[in-house]
Amino acid sequence: MRSLIYLATALCVMGLAFWAYRVNYDTQDKRDELRALDREIASLNEGLGVLHAEWAYLNRPDRLRELVNLNFTDLELLPLQADQFATVSEIPYPNPVEMADPDAPQEPDVLAQNGQAAKNGQAPKEGL
Repeated sequence: MRSLIYLATALCVMGLAFWAYRVNYDTQDKRDELRALDREIASLNEGLGVLHAEWAYLNRPDRLRELVNLNFTDLELLPLQADQFATVSEIPYPNPVEMADPDAPQEPDVLAQNGQAAKNGQAPKEGL
């Protein structure tokens, strides 16, 4: 009986040694992968820094102004004017009733029609 206990104990020790061996090498592999990922992240961050510097260099106002002047006849770029932006009344906000019940019958959107009419050069329609 004693020999059976010794044999079981020896097998348990060998099994635990094998498990510890595998865990040790798996940990080392994961550590190597982590180091490789850290190197890749550092390389990508360095590349990102270079791209930010290049973007800043290419977007210098004096350089852009010179490009606009050189390509004015082709691009016809002009400064923005205040009348190029839409007004708040031209924004088609959803009707709160439609939001509550999407299956309810819908009335025509007067604001959207007025905005479309204004874009087409027509006089806006008055309320329904």
